[in-house]
Amino acid sequence: MNEMPIRIFDTTLRDGEQSPGASLNLKEKLEIARALEQLGVDVIEAGFPITSDGDFQAVSAIASEITGSTVAGLARCTEKDVRRAGEAVKHAKMGRIHVFCATSKIHREFKLKKAKEEIIRMTRENVGLAREYVGDVEFSPEDASRTELDYLAEVVQAAIEAGATVINCPDTVGFATPQEHREMFQYLVKHVRGGGGAEKVIFSAHCHNDLGLATANSLAAIQGGARQVECTINGIGERAGNASLEEIVMALKTRHDVFAYTTRINTKKLVPVSRLVSSLTGLHVQRNKAIVGENAFAHESGIHQDGMLKNKSTYEIMTPADVGWAQSRNVLGKHSGRHAFKTRMEELGYQLADEELNKAFEKFKTLCDKKKEIYDEDLEAIVEDQFEHAEQLFKVKSLHVTAATGGNAAASATVTLMDATGTESSDTAAGDGPVDAMFEAIQQITHIRATLQHYEVRSVTSGKDAQGEATVELLHTDRKYRGRGVSTDILEASAKAYLAAINRIRTMYQGEKPEAGSQKPEGP
Repeated sequence: MNEMPIRIFDTTLRDGEQSPGASLNLKEKLEIARALEQLGVDVIEAGFPITSDGDFQAVSAIASEITGSTVAGLARCTEKDVRRAGEAVKHAKMGRIHVFCATSKIHREFKLKKAKEEIIRMTRENVGLAREYVGDVEFSPEDASRTELDYLAEVVQAAIEAGATVINCPDTVGFATPQEHREMFQYLVKHVRGGGGAEKVIFSAHCHNDLGLATANSLAAIQGGARQVECTINGIGERAGNASLEEIVMALKTRHDVFAYTTRINTKKLVPVSRLVSSLTGLHVQRNKAIVGENAFAHESGIHQDGMLKNKSTYEIMTPADVGWAQSRNVLGKHSGRHAFKTRMEELGYQLADEELNKAFEKFKTLCDKKKEIYDEDLEAIVEDQFEHAEQLFKVKSLHVTAATGGNAAASATVTLMDATGTESSDTAAGDGPVDAMFEAIQQITHIRATLQHYEVRSVTSGKDAQGEATVELLHTDRKYRGRGVSTDILEASAKAYLAAINRIRTMYQGEKPEAGSQKPEGP
């Protein structure tokens, strides 16, 4: 195949805006139009001018400003629509009127209630009228994929004879299969003869995603002879949406061995434009959306992460930078392996010995059962917490805390600690609140009295399942001892922090480990 250009016709501002809840104001439409121009879109369908004064003004404003892309206005096959669209794009450096008329049997009978001959007459008249305003006229036989092929060819021939320069054959309800869609274009290219024939126009595909086949059908249309594809950013649009611009463009680029075609799209701007459209329309991109979804270049499986660390092409067929992401992400989670964990720790600056790595990895796996996604701050907290408790004499085994409010009610806490020999000790205490009760219980078990000077809690990471970090400062025999604890349970983090400070007090006596019940370290 000879390499040929494929025109990208973006209808985010028209078909995309028809998504429920996606209404845009003039300023927002202009912002998106500028981004599409920078992206390298060939044609921007700016709106449907007849539908409202706001849409007319938006198309007119975009047509007046955009110079690097053709600006199109949509019109039904009526004089009023065509004239309104002509007025809207009259100031465009490159303007287009896009005229459409339904042609399928079901649309003819139930929507238009018109005979075949009447539709052909309407097509001739209104395409001809559009040519009085602009030299670039696109005609769409709506619901083309459900239209009888011989009649479809007849309508298309009439449009070309009337002056259409682009023939768009939409799969309006997402009904076609890729093979059917390719064969439809092949049929038209072969059988249309009027006005110089099919070779004088550009065929275009406009596919909806009702069966999830929009991108596949668009690519099949190209194989069948289409040289323009109509699509939207993030695949937004009516019902299940339209063919996704980013998917089509990257399929052509990534599988150049199959599709020997090029586009003008600056692919490095795909993600920024995707985020802009998502933000302004309020239509969020699903996490696993191809190309621009948050997880598109994220890897959690240990097997996948191991392959990525050895050679990125094992699990990535394009680079994140190609489409505007900063880098791929090895998302650490419960399926991640030791190799990925060790590599990420090294990237964060931690050089852990094997024993330290094993302990940290064990804590990481435990944390994964509590959190959906592990952030770098979580990893840092795991290691720092491990360093904090490297020489711990006691560690928290379990907690049972009860809060109480009103009257003379008091909070209570039952704490179980384990010492270095594996012996467990439990005690229960009451307090002004759950934290106070918990600290009192720890003092009763360890037989160490200290004065709480400072207590602070903060979130280490974001989200409902964020880890909390607690820090305490205890005063004992005129010296201050700090402790730090991290957990998704803030009470557990507080207990660990308090116990860390207690352990520091005990280890200050030249490594001496007093017998349980000894009052030697007891303070005021």
